[in-house]
Amino acid sequence: MEEIQSKAKKLRSLLGEKKFAIEYYQREYRWGRKQVTELIDDLAERFGDNYNKSHERNEVENYSHYFLGSIIISKKESKNFIIDGQQRLTTLTLLLIHVYRLLEDDKDEQTKIASLIFSTHYGTRSFNIDVEERVKCMEALFNGNSFDEAGQPESVTNIVRRFQDITDSFPDELAKEALPYFSDWLIENVYIVEISAQSDADAYTIFETMNDRGLSLTPTDMLKGYILANIQDPERRDEANQFWRNQVAYLKKIGKEEDADAIKAWLRSQFANSIREPKRNAEPRDFDLIGTEFHRWVRDNKEDLGLSSSDDFFRFIEVNFAFYGRWYSRLREAAKEIKEGLEAIHYCAQSNFTLQYPVLLAALECHEAECVILQKLRIVSTYLDILIARRIWNFRSISYSTMRHAMFTTMREIRGKDARNLADLLMERLESEKEIFATNDRFHLHGTNRPQIHRLLARLTDYVETSSGHNSHFRDYMGRGGKNVYEIEHVWADHFEDHSDEFDHPNDFAQFRNRIGGLLLLPKSDNASYGDLPYEKKRHHYLKQNLLARSLHEEAYERDPGFKQFIHSSKLAFKAHPEFRKGDLEARQHLYTKLAEQIWDPERLARAAES
Repeated sequence: MEEIQSKAKKLRSLLGEKKFAIEYYQREYRWGRKQVTELIDDLAERFGDNYNKSHERNEVENYSHYFLGSIIISKKESKNFIIDGQQRLTTLTLLLIHVYRLLEDDKDEQTKIASLIFSTHYGTRSFNIDVEERVKCMEALFNGNSFDEAGQPESVTNIVRRFQDITDSFPDELAKEALPYFSDWLIENVYIVEISAQSDADAYTIFETMNDRGLSLTPTDMLKGYILANIQDPERRDEANQFWRNQVAYLKKIGKEEDADAIKAWLRSQFANSIREPKRNAEPRDFDLIGTEFHRWVRDNKEDLGLSSSDDFFRFIEVNFAFYGRWYSRLREAAKEIKEGLEAIHYCAQSNFTLQYPVLLAALECHEAECVILQKLRIVSTYLDILIARRIWNFRSISYSTMRHAMFTTMREIRGKDARNLADLLMERLESEKEIFATNDRFHLHGTNRPQIHRLLARLTDYVETSSGHNSHFRDYMGRGGKNVYEIEHVWADHFEDHSDEFDHPNDFAQFRNRIGGLLLLPKSDNASYGDLPYEKKRHHYLKQNLLARSLHEEAYERDPGFKQFIHSSKLAFKAHPEFRKGDLEARQHLYTKLAEQIWDPERLARAAES
C-alpha cells in the first residue's frame, strides 16, 4: 500500500482547492429528505449555539467548529475520485448554492461562495464535483431556473428534490441578518477529514476497514442489551428479545434508521421533561440527549421511567415499546399515504415537519381504545396542520431548530389529557397566536418559499373541488414526476409594460404579481404553452383546468351546481373576472385568505373531539 494522507480541512479549502470526480459505477446520489434536513438542522443548531446578533463578523472565527466526518478519495489520472463521501459533498454543494442565491444582494459574498461551487477556465464553467450528467441540473439550480426532472437519471432527480428540501427546511432566521455570519461559519468552521490514497485498491481497503470490521452496535442494539440484561427470568428474557427483534425488523421495513427514530419519538413524547436552553454553551437536557444517545439516557434515568424490577423492564418492551412502536409505524404510514381521518398527518409530512411524531405520540396512553387514540391523533394533527399553515402564510419558519422548543412545550402539556381537554387546550394555543391568515394580506411567492406556496395552492384547490362534490386530485397536484406534473402559474404574464397604467415601477409590478391571489396550479405542459399570453386570451384555457382556475371564467358558474352550492354555503366571494387588473388580483387575494381561514379553521379541533 502506497502512502496514505489524512488531513482535516475546512470546507473553503476542501471544495475551493480541487475538483472531485465520481466513477460511473457508483454515481448515484441517494440521500433522502430525512438525511438532508437532519444535516441542515444540525448545522443550524450548532451555529445558533454561538451566534448573537450583537456580534461583529470577525467574532465568527471564535465560534465552535463542527466536524462532518471523513471522505475517502483515490488520486488517479490527475483527478480526485470520491470513493466514500459523495452524499455529503453533493449535499453541501447544494446547500452552498442555496446560500449563494440568498446572498443575491451582496455580490462580493456571492463570489466567495461561488468559488466553492464551480471554477471557470477560458470562459467555461465546471462544477467542483464534476459529473457530466448533472451539469444541466446544477446550472439550473445555480441560476434559479426551473428544471424538468422527467426522464432524468436517479441522481439528477434526487438532486432536484433534495435542493427543494434544503430550500424548504433552511431556517428563516439564518436567511436574514445572520446569513453572512452563517456563510462564514459554514466555510471556515465546518471541517471534513480528507483521507487520500494513490489507487482505488488502497482507497477501497481503507473504506472496508472503516466500515466492515467488527460489529458496530447501534444505540438501538445497546438499549436492547441493557433492558434484556435486567430481565431475570430466562424465558421472559427470550420472549422480550424475540418481540424486540420483530418490532425493530418491522420498523426497518419502513425505512433505514426508523427503529431509532421510533424510539426517540416515543421517549421524547412520554418522558422528556427538559430541553437545552436557547443560549450559547447551554447543556443538553432530556429532549436533546434522547436525540443523540437514548440508550445512555434510559440507563441514567431508569428511576424516572419506573424501571426498578425485572417485571418493569419486561413491560417496557412488551407493553410500552409495543404500543408506541406500533403507533409510530401507523403514523409513518399516514405520513406517506393519505389515510381517512388522519389526512393532516400527511399534510404535515409534506411540509417536512418531522417534529409531529413525538407530539402526536405524546397525547396517547397505552390503555386507550383505538377509537380514542384515533380521535386524539385527529385533534393533534389538525392543530399542527393549522399552526404550520399560519406560520407559512406569515413568512415564519417551521424548521426543526425554530420549532423544537414550542413542540417540546406542547408535548409536556398534552400528556394525559382526554380528547375534550386536549382540543380545548390546543384551541387556546391557536387563539393566543397573534399571527393568523388575515394578518398578512400581502402573502406572496418569493425566492425561497415556492414549495410551500405550491402545497398551499394544492390544498386550496383541492378544498374547493372536494367541497363542490368533485373527486380529490391532491396527489396529482403534489406530484413531482411525469409529464403531468403541476407548476405554479402566474395569472399575469411577466410583462410590466402591459400594466404600466397601474404600476409606476417594474419592482412594484413584480411584487404584486407574485401575491398568492394571482397564482394557480396548472399542468406544466399547459403552463408552458399559454402562460405567457395576456389574461384575456388565456382565461378561456382555464376552463379545461381545476375548479379554482375555472372560477375566473363566468362559465364555471353555469355548468357546476355543486360549485354553486359550495359558494352559497361557504359565503365565499367567488366571482368571474372578465379582466384581471390590480383590483381583481386584490379581490382574489382576499378570497384565498378567506379560503385559508375555512380550511384551517380552529373549530376543526372541536369537531374532531366530538366525532
